[in-house]
Amino acid sequence: MLIIDRFEGEYAVCEEDAEGKFRRIPKVLLPTGVREGDCLIPAPDGEYRIDAAETLRRRAEIKRRLDNLYQR
Repeated sequence: MLIIDRFEGEYAVCEEDAEGKFRRIPKVLLPTGVREGDCLIPAPDGEYRIDAAETLRRRAEIKRRLDNLYQR
């Protein structure tokens, strides 16, 4: 799984979740509407698809952590 960290020109810079390394992926291989923080799954055809369930799970976890931080 890859997580979009940021966009640089025509590339998305993605973190490889398991290793913490980064990979640049051409935007043309990504689905329309991808955003920073989206989780991607490589498809057999060389393109990528958004893992919507994992993206939502990660965003909810980040929101929960931020809410806990501000309640202190």
